[in-house]
Amino acid sequence: MEFEAIPGVGEKTAASLAELDDAERALRAGDVAALADAPGISEGRAARIARAAIRLEHDDPGGFLATDRAREVYDEVLGLLRDRTVTDYAARRLETFYPSPTPSRIAEVRAFVADATEREPSPEVTDALAGVEPLSTPGDLRVRDRCLATSDAERYSEAREAVPELSVEVVEDARDLAELARGYATVVALDEDFAGVDVEGDVRVEPDALENPAEVVPERVLAFFATNREPLRAAAAVHRAADMNAPCDLDALSGALDRLAADGTVVGDDELDRLTTAVDDLDAAVGTAESVANDRLRESIRERDVTVEGSDLLSLVEQGAGVDSLLSRELADEYAAAVEAARDHVVDALDLDPGEAEVVRRAFPDEPTFPVERNDEAVSRLRDDLTAAKERRATRLKRELADDLADLREPAEELVRAALELDVELAVARFADDFDCTLPEVVDPDDPDAPDGFEIEGGRSPLLDVPHDEVDPVDYGVDGVALLSGVNSGGKTSTLDLVATVVVLAHMGLPVPADAARVERVEELHYHAKTQGTLDAGAFESTVREFADLATGGEGSLVLVDELESITEPGASAKIIAGILEALHENGATGVFVSHLAGEIRDAADFAVTVDGIEAEGLEDGELQVNRSPVKDHLARSTPELIVEKLAREAGDGDGPGSGAAADHDAAFYGGLLEKFESAGD
Repeated sequence: MEFEAIPGVGEKTAASLAELDDAERALRAGDVAALADAPGISEGRAARIARAAIRLEHDDPGGFLATDRAREVYDEVLGLLRDRTVTDYAARRLETFYPSPTPSRIAEVRAFVADATEREPSPEVTDALAGVEPLSTPGDLRVRDRCLATSDAERYSEAREAVPELSVEVVEDARDLAELARGYATVVALDEDFAGVDVEGDVRVEPDALENPAEVVPERVLAFFATNREPLRAAAAVHRAADMNAPCDLDALSGALDRLAADGTVVGDDELDRLTTAVDDLDAAVGTAESVANDRLRESIRERDVTVEGSDLLSLVEQGAGVDSLLSRELADEYAAAVEAARDHVVDALDLDPGEAEVVRRAFPDEPTFPVERNDEAVSRLRDDLTAAKERRATRLKRELADDLADLREPAEELVRAALELDVELAVARFADDFDCTLPEVVDPDDPDAPDGFEIEGGRSPLLDVPHDEVDPVDYGVDGVALLSGVNSGGKTSTLDLVATVVVLAHMGLPVPADAARVERVEELHYHAKTQGTLDAGAFESTVREFADLATGGEGSLVLVDELESITEPGASAKIIAGILEALHENGATGVFVSHLAGEIRDAADFAVTVDGIEAEGLEDGELQVNRSPVKDHLARSTPELIVEKLAREAGDGDGPGSGAAADHDAAFYGGLLEKFESAGD
């Protein structure tokens, strides 16, 4: 895929996308998280790029949502879907779903929906999803206990690029290698010429090290899994709870993660733990051993009488001897026992092996001294030996664990991706369940045998601010253009919202909130909301121009308009709307115009425009009783007519105020008003 061919993607963004491992897969799959890993691309920007790439893939011209109100309906529907997600990823991923006139895109999403609606959301899955998030790449990693060495300048540059985590040193001979070995726990020589060189320290000759950097720097693999331990565990829990086929052995993955600490070190190895503790506790153990030895010597001196003949004392003094000589002569056994106790304490406290214990012997010399003092050089040697052993052990364990995890990298990414996509599917499934949705029939407008327009059975608008089960179902269908009449607060606008919602969802490929629905595939949705107040001359002209463009190019569009008559005087409005309907009728467009001037518009139009009505069945305790489903070919009565009818009925029954001649006068007055309404309807 040519990145710059994607609408909205320029040279800079294309360069960022090129840095991703598999940008084409991410673009085609709408993988917002993967796209957001590209430098300088936010999640919101990633969603827009993914949507644009999908449009490009399906040759989608865009522009389906042709008006502000159409876009508002889409945003509200998208919000309802996003409300049913658990992860931030799924909420962003749903932004790649959009209404399209392209059959291939609609079919692609419908196939997705068919699988999604088979899912059964459960509390266990929801709880597990709460811990899933897109995998992240660890920051700059530096490993300081080993280095690479080479005598070749080209090899040096290659090594620095392939393994930036390690220092790369230039060496000329074995002496340089030996010098490096004194400063690093491990030196990896890249030149085959160094094979067989005998150098003290951990020096390895690995000419092919750059072909498999993970062998040289297992921390690279471990850092990835350490950084993403919790999302991986959560994704594994999602697969178990949802009984999904996992791309890897979940027990093996969990076991490997249990051996990995948050900082990328290996845990659970007794020998490494022993060496780590020995290094950490060495100084404390040696200090305590000194106290043990000196306490024993003091006690021995207190409990024993030491007699020195005068001639012996004189001889010792003349020889310049001090108390050490006295200890050697008089308390040799006691001193030896005290020093041995000190050595045993260090060995026992640090759990040292026989080789390490031998070094401890040199830490407390055999020559008597008082107080007993450590040999710092020997202690330092022991520390170096223990540290080197610990680092060798840690490196070996890291390599072993990295070997186990290296092959799990791609399956782990698939594991998390599948869990996140499940959240998208479950959001769609919850939406379909919460609003009693069904997949609509989407009709090809080029099919001569297919019906035009739309037909909705048992539709309930999810945009109403009432519980879904309290929404009255609506049946409504239109073929061509129609006027929708009805009383105030009777549900005309909510019917338009329902139609717009069904059309938008159907063109997104998603299920619609109805018992059944058929929607003709259209190129654009024009939904014009009710204008608040009469427009000034400039705004009125702009509105008329907009409808002129629509009227001349409205073929393949669905037009929904709510009370356009409010833009100017009622008489002029009726004529303007009639003209718009005539043009749309000639173009073969589908449209619904809500109007209180339906009768006047019908009279002004030069064709038999359909007038449907949301009929109020009457007033009960001052409240309208309304049949929310529009009645075909029926001009609905207005609220004032219903009130006049109620007054006339009450006056005729003698239920109104007054009596006698006054009551008869009222009845005649109300009856006359009612005849005006009835004659206007004819």
